[in-house]
Amino acid sequence: MAKISLYRGDITALEVDAIVNAANDRLRMGAGVAGAIKRAGGEEIEREAVAKGPVPVGEAVVTGAGKLKARYVIHAVVMGRDRRTDVEKVRAATESSLRRAEELGIKSIAFPALGTGVGGLPYAEAAKVM
Repeated sequence: MAKISLYRGDITALEVDAIVNAANDRLRMGAGVAGAIKRAGGEEIEREAVAKGPVPVGEAVVTGAGKLKARYVIHAVVMGRDRRTDVEKVRAATESSLRRAEELGIKSIAFPALGTGVGGLPYAEAAKVM
């Protein structure tokens, strides 16, 4: 049976198999959760991600986690060049992230509130579709 826990704090410090990054379609890691992951895990995470892009909005790709405690970073693409998102994009990116996790046999995964930072989606809307 799956267990869901809510946690508030630094996602980069969690000891999980994978951390999900709220990504743009070019997989550049600048601000918000993406910036925190890059700062804590190292530039190699962004380099590996960018090499896999661009990625359609709603999809997800996996990279190594650099210096993070996690093994993987799953980059959930929730926005394109317009830097905005909506519930359908977040739903699709969440589902794609879970498929990638299943393919890799990941047992523990940490999601941020996808799309609520730069993407501008209200927390309540993100929570409903995640």
